[in-house]
Amino acid sequence: MTGTLVLAGTPIGDTADAPPRLAAELERADVVAAEDTRRLRRLTQALGVHTQGRVVSYFEGNESARTPELVEALEGGARVLLVTDAGMPSVSDPGYRLVAACVEKDIKVTAVPGPSAVLTALALSGLPVDRFCFEGFLPRKAGERLGRLREVADERRTLVYFEAPHRLDDTLAAMAEVFGAGRRAAVCRELTKTYEEVKRGPLKDLAQWAAEGVRGEITIVVEGAPETGPADLDEAELVRRVQVREEAGERRKEAIAAVAVETGLPKREVFDAVVAAKNAARQGPAAGKGLS
Repeated sequence: MTGTLVLAGTPIGDTADAPPRLAAELERADVVAAEDTRRLRRLTQALGVHTQGRVVSYFEGNESARTPELVEALEGGARVLLVTDAGMPSVSDPGYRLVAACVEKDIKVTAVPGPSAVLTALALSGLPVDRFCFEGFLPRKAGERLGRLREVADERRTLVYFEAPHRLDDTLAAMAEVFGAGRRAAVCRELTKTYEEVKRGPLKDLAQWAAEGVRGEITIVVEGAPETGPADLDEAELVRRVQVREEAGERRKEAIAAVAVETGLPKREVFDAVVAAKNAARQGPAAGKGLS
């Protein structure tokens, strides 16, 4: 019989939040794959448990190479426990490749549910949580970051991001540029830790606050785009929506048709707005800004 892969959630801050099953699984596992073996050692000491199985590292740098080794152990009947530094494996952390490999080999995969920075930040944000999407980390390069944000500029669900503290001010400024300076957001810092802080407000204000310097692990929650009716949409907004779709890879004809559907406007009206912007751009900067 093949073994079992166990994905175990670990505390995102306070070790007292560790799920009760985590200690039992740490002692039971034949192999413990940890993102950082030093952090694993500190966690087991805090929980007062001893790992009986073999401990191996499993992080972004060796994930591809180590996955076959772990799959081989699982095929031999081992119980493999996967833990990351904080939160749930596979969610912006190592684990996806191993889970996918196990699914392909028909190896059982189960989980020990645990703390989640995504859900904790959502609950604390004060923003709508009935519908949301998790976007993970944004690209580090400014142009790529703006492009990724433009892809979800019209997303009505609440958005959740992870970000490094030294990039927070640039990211919030980019969000204010793309989503609008007044879009509400919450920056959740050091969740469940001693210096936990949730800063709420318009993106413009949060960007100014972050410019002074912020430390710790960061989760950003951003309000979804407001619903708009045809009366709220001027030609510039229609052109912007077409541009966003083109930058995401759609052909202009397809983008125009999609914008017409989402706004409830005739396709001809959207097309005319795009043509007008294109003609204005050809006449030079003084004539206006639009599609090239």
